[in-house]
Amino acid sequence: MKSSQNSFKSFDEFNENEYYITPSEMLEFLYCKRFIYFMKYLGIEQHEEKRYKVLKGRTIHEKKEIENANYLRKKINVTDKKINVSMVSKVYGIKGIVDEVLTLSDGTLAPLDYKFAEYKGKIYETYKMQTIMYSLMISETFEKEVKRGFILYCRGKNVLKEINMTEKDVNKLSEYLEEFRKILTGYYPKPTSYKQRCIDCCYRNICIK
Repeated sequence: MKSSQNSFKSFDEFNENEYYITPSEMLEFLYCKRFIYFMKYLGIEQHEEKRYKVLKGRTIHEKKEIENANYLRKKINVTDKKINVSMVSKVYGIKGIVDEVLTLSDGTLAPLDYKFAEYKGKIYETYKMQTIMYSLMISETFEKEVKRGFILYCRGKNVLKEINMTEKDVNKLSEYLEEFRKILTGYYPKPTSYKQRCIDCCYRNICIK
């Protein structure tokens, strides 16, 4: 299996006046849509709460272990990989850097996204939508078919999970992207229905329920 670094469509190739949504921003949007209102519309930055330190808390040691875990890639018939690929999709207005772009034995491509979390029996909507975003960017960037994506849960034992690309999920993502952009114009969205998320939220004192 070959490996290479790549940066096909650099971020300076798209219109800088347009707002391109990232997978990380989609995670925050799905956690609570009002994060986007306060951060992106009002420009009030959040404090680094513990949950975000966990989400962003990947270490060099952990990352190297995953990059070298070729036995996992052999299980899904990977013939090539490109690491840390910067991509954009002008069609969907999204941008991001995927951990790995995999070439599979059937000629299709797939994203591999490292999650420094423990797999707990289900793939959360946040992770699924991020994987769909990476898949759409890969398809547009490389002009090749993407049928599936992979998530590697790195806490504890490495667990590799597959997500199939479906029209239903792409349509759902499109709806999320549309609402995200609506918030950027001043739309005040409903808060999360999971009230326990509000307890340590840095915006709780200014969030009008």
